Amino acid sequence: MSFLSFRLLLFIVSCFAIMTMLVSPCLAGHGEEREAKVGILLVAFGSTIPEAREALAHVEVRVSEQYPDTEIRWAYSAALVRSILREQGLEYDSPAMALARMMEDGFTHVAVQSLHTIPGEEYHGLLQTAHAFSGMPKGMDTVLVGSPLLATAGDLQAAADAIMANLPTERTPGDAVILLGHGTHHPGDAMYAALQYHLWQRDPNVFVGTVEGVPALDDIRPILAERTITKAYLLPFMAVAGDHAINDMAGDEPDSWNSILTADGVETVCVLKGTAEYDAVVDIWLAHLASALAHF
Repeated sequence: MSFLSFRLLLFIVSCFAIMTMLVSPCLAGHGEEREAKVGILLVAFGSTIPEAREALAHVEVRVSEQYPDTEIRWAYSAALVRSILREQGLEYDSPAMALARMMEDGFTHVAVQSLHTIPGEEYHGLLQTAHAFSGMPKGMDTVLVGSPLLATAGDLQAAADAIMANLPTERTPGDAVILLGHGTHHPGDAMYAALQYHLWQRDPNVFVGTVEGVPALDDIRPILAERTITKAYLLPFMAVAGDHAINDMAGDEPDSWNSILTADGVETVCVLKGTAEYDAVVDIWLAHLASALAHF
């Protein structure tokens, strides 16, 4: 071997040795096997109404019954709700803070279950947060998000069946039932109209309206007048019967749905019960949670 070839070989071997020393610590850390620690994070929009939060407690009971050996934690996605509760001495984590705490506590796999109604802005923000934590170096291996209540055609069918099974027992076929959803400018708002289609296949006098989206109450009022409907049951189509249900739906202010329909000559019966209080609805969220956990 020539002197030049020997020097080239020595240079290559030296480079390889240096690279091995640099990379070895990273490989050693990456190769260490960690014991899997699975957790569940339930994420709701949140509510400042104590009675409304009891509906979310019902969800936790159902989840703990199905996964008794898995730790369950909570987060509220609405910053304003967290701020108001903080002033009342109640601390609720944001999804990012909750996941950071779980990472610090050694969780390796976390199923984040959205308790939102539609795949709107709150849900998509949750997806981005979860993605940022999944696979983070020295963090959690996997963070997966379970879909909100209405995410697929199957969800719409199941939700419509759940609603029909839980209509007020005293309601007659000639009475209207109007569900109050939040509504949004996000494209996910289309889920309300899709649910309306499925409900009308079951009962033409069951309606979906929203406070901030489409359909709106003004889309429903002409139909009530055309059918000469004189009585309507108002139900929140939100996980909890919170501020929107108490004020926008059942309130005495002139712009509440209760007041508007009463002025139209329609007798109203307000039912302050969130969807998270109905087992058939919670079953849909549980199915989404099971799908996320199945990947671990």
